[in-house]
Amino acid sequence: MNVIIVEDDVKIAKRLQQGLTEVGYSVTVCHSGMEAVPRIKHMDDALVILDLGLPDCDDIDILKHIRTHRHANPILILTARDTLDDRVSGFDQGADDYLIKPFAFPGLLARIRALLRRSNGGENHELHVGSLKIDRLRRHVQRNGEEIILTPLEFKLLSYLCTHRGQTVSREMLARNVWGIQSRATSIDNVIDVHIFHLRKKIEEPHTERIISTIRGIGYRLGNSI
Repeated sequence: MNVIIVEDDVKIAKRLQQGLTEVGYSVTVCHSGMEAVPRIKHMDDALVILDLGLPDCDDIDILKHIRTHRHANPILILTARDTLDDRVSGFDQGADDYLIKPFAFPGLLARIRALLRRSNGGENHELHVGSLKIDRLRRHVQRNGEEIILTPLEFKLLSYLCTHRGQTVSREMLARNVWGIQSRATSIDNVIDVHIFHLRKKIEEPHTERIISTIRGIGYRLGNSI
């Protein structure tokens, strides 16, 4: 499997390249955004490890470029930034996972394996709930055959709800598994509720059938209970 490391710190990039190569990955290192974008374009299936804080461009622009052109690359962000706004911004522009520096290398490998299982079909990439169809590999959503345009974070949220269809999903589960927040020291309930509101508008209007139910005091459920 191909991995593209986008990291301007030469020492960190070299350590990552060495460690990943030793466990069998084919690794390409880019030290700038300008170098990374054409590499990603020609390696559409490669997993991208993206460090936030590149000197030559806004790293969020790289995320936008990848997702705007519908590249299927799984993207793992490495960063020392751990504020709620940073996480929301990264996920909303298309990141698949978020790993905080400093990190243990085995933890990085576990995140990579999980992302590759998802992108390579280790998990069912096509999901259906009634008239709603979600292609997680192509990041494509339809209802009654009509395409629905979602932001990357809305897509990630819908995919998680869909993999747990018929089950009540708590806000704590969403915070942990969609926003990547392990500790609830800072409540993000309002952030979650706002994103659910916008997601509902897109997938339920103008249809009469409701798909997402609010479970008062707990969270949400997509589809009928099981």
